[in-house]
Amino acid sequence: MDTIEKLKILSEDSQYDLACACGSNKDDRRRRGLEGKWLYPVTLPNGGYSILLKTLLSNACKNDCGYCPLRSGTDVRRCTLQPDEVANIFMEYQRRREVFGLFLSSGVIGNPDNTMDRINAVARILRYRHEFKGYIHLKIIPGASKAAIEDSFSLASAVSLNIETPGKERFNPLSGKKDYMNDIIQPMKFMSKLREQGGRFKKVKCTTQFIVGASDETDSEIIEYMSGIYDRLKFNRVYFSAYQKGLGHPAIPGEKMGLSKPESIFMREHRLYQADYLMRIYGFGKGDIILNNTGNLSLEKDPKQLWAESHPEFYPVRINKADRETLLRVPGIGPETVSRILKTRREHKISRLEHLGIKGRRLEKIKGYMILE
Repeated sequence: MDTIEKLKILSEDSQYDLACACGSNKDDRRRRGLEGKWLYPVTLPNGGYSILLKTLLSNACKNDCGYCPLRSGTDVRRCTLQPDEVANIFMEYQRRREVFGLFLSSGVIGNPDNTMDRINAVARILRYRHEFKGYIHLKIIPGASKAAIEDSFSLASAVSLNIETPGKERFNPLSGKKDYMNDIIQPMKFMSKLREQGGRFKKVKCTTQFIVGASDETDSEIIEYMSGIYDRLKFNRVYFSAYQKGLGHPAIPGEKMGLSKPESIFMREHRLYQADYLMRIYGFGKGDIILNNTGNLSLEKDPKQLWAESHPEFYPVRINKADRETLLRVPGIGPETVSRILKTRREHKISRLEHLGIKGRRLEKIKGYMILE
């Protein structure tokens, strides 16, 4: 295969990992570009979006992860790009201003550190040979040594290592080759420690991802781990990827449980993102997330609405007096609207919600929880 043919295959196979940039609104969603490559949006430091070239270095993998369609023993077309090939492809797209940065992952070629050597080699070529100073996101391979991880930190703008499940018990049925504590949790703790050291490493963003529904975890377990990832490890983002029936080994819990309709699986993923936003942006604690008697989020109502319905004593909120944290608890209001309210209040008293540009069903919802004095 030539380089472009390999890129088509490896870019396609990289779609299962969302731990770079893929959110819930139209500006955050991946799209297919020319030559079959997947393009992902990233938020720029000064606002707005640009495009990330995302690919695997190789889809050959020695691991047996039951949720992964590229696991060893599956019948897929295998190929590998050399570090020089990836660097040259990226620089060509970058010179044409088609991409802003690179997200690079890989199947495990031989062993974790051999794979990390190749991933880091791409970044090193870009940084030193091509003098590229832009965005590079490198995947940390589970089981990578501290030296390999530190090398990635010295080259990358962002790194990620996927936690996959909330805990060893949920992970063990999915893989017979990975050691959850030694290959995933310990490296994540080391990544956190590197950022604590300060200097350049403090600026390297760290993210992770859960595969939702491959095992038999509950949402409460995911939220508990998510809270620790933010509060103790100080990671920047947690991503969620709904496990899709038929991609994995038929013996893993997600397949044996008989997954429900695809729309329910993706709604579960969406509700977890909503819970993540509440904890990361809205000031909610893990105890504020309302769960049902099975320990899961409601698929019918978003978690912020459920909190409001469970705390009638908190409302109505006074729009001209409430602080930022209180305003963020109002259903239908997000950070941008709260900032608009606070800015308007500094200039004059708010007498009508319509003056803030709020209308339609959202307006009616907000009116049920606010007082305009």
